[in-house]
Amino acid sequence: MANQVIKCKAAVAWEAGKPLSIEEVEVAPPKAHEVRIKIIATAVCHTDAYTLSGADPEGSFPVILGHEGAGIVESVGVGVTKLKAGDTVIPLYIPQCGECKFCLNPKTNLCQKIRVTQGKGLMPDGTSRFTCKGKKILHYMGTSTFSEYTVVADISVAKIDPLAPLDKVCLLGCGISTGYGAAVNTAKVEPGSTCAVFGLGGVGLAVIMGCKVAGASRIIGVDINKDKFARAKEFGACECISPQDFSKPIQEVLVEMTDGGVDYSFECIGNVKVMRAALEACHKGWGVSVVVGVAAAGEEIATRPFQLVTGRTWKGTAFGGWKSVESVPKLVSEYMSKKIKVDEFVTHNLSFDEINKAFELLHAGKSIRTVVKF
Repeated sequence: MANQVIKCKAAVAWEAGKPLSIEEVEVAPPKAHEVRIKIIATAVCHTDAYTLSGADPEGSFPVILGHEGAGIVESVGVGVTKLKAGDTVIPLYIPQCGECKFCLNPKTNLCQKIRVTQGKGLMPDGTSRFTCKGKKILHYMGTSTFSEYTVVADISVAKIDPLAPLDKVCLLGCGISTGYGAAVNTAKVEPGSTCAVFGLGGVGLAVIMGCKVAGASRIIGVDINKDKFARAKEFGACECISPQDFSKPIQEVLVEMTDGGVDYSFECIGNVKVMRAALEACHKGWGVSVVVGVAAAGEEIATRPFQLVTGRTWKGTAFGGWKSVESVPKLVSEYMSKKIKVDEFVTHNLSFDEINKAFELLHAGKSIRTVVKF
């Protein structure tokens, strides 16, 4: 089908707040420096639900959502040299062009080469490759994995081990990589340190895993849903607490529990009040708090400046600080060699036609990750 339009199934979000609609879409062939991928498996992430809800300031409709996928390259456009038909790949919502000043700076992974068009739901040339019922359908996060075939920029693709199970490693496209990297790259957790992780969903569990791999001696999980505590302990949490069990602010509880505060804290919810609590739970003089969760549009964070003057640091992370094209294949290798967990994050497997059920499980707090297969 190279150079031809492919007709296939996709889950189209026609408007905010409505369930996805399974439709037949037309997927145009890749243009220069683009790759068309047959998606084998994709997971549903909170960010997809956030955009679908209408709260995302960059959210536009109609759109094909999805950004945690894995598949096989079907065809490549002119000028693509590092990928070919048949390659096993993970699409990347943060690209790595290797040329912009962000890519050339070791301090960041935020490649800006196609940021403007990607934010508008378009390919780098300002157009879309998706059509449905005669209407243009927008791309999402440069990936749109809720489609049997998708087209992405060649700088937004990681070529991975062909032996990797795609219904598992698709998770390395966002959540696991983000949480794991927040601990090992952004915070740079050291052996023997004390950590607190706020929010024990998929990203929070990945942070716990990262803290454990880095050698943290005490990892405290914080969540109002106690059903999540047992699994958090399986991932490496030493103890778990609920803010609802205490009459005083949770940061005060943690400061008392840890003789002055934790060395590292992580906010994995996207709640600005929790971000403040996470910072204030850090130890005076050296505590570092990492914002991992994405807050709603227009939200602002606050704390007393004295918290920072006395030596605490507030940091943020996107995709765990990984430079994507070079790092995701290494993460797949770490999974294949059992250094990091992936299978344990998958709580449900569904067919593509049941994709709306995956969102229901997410909202009900019953799933960590649901993987949808075509």
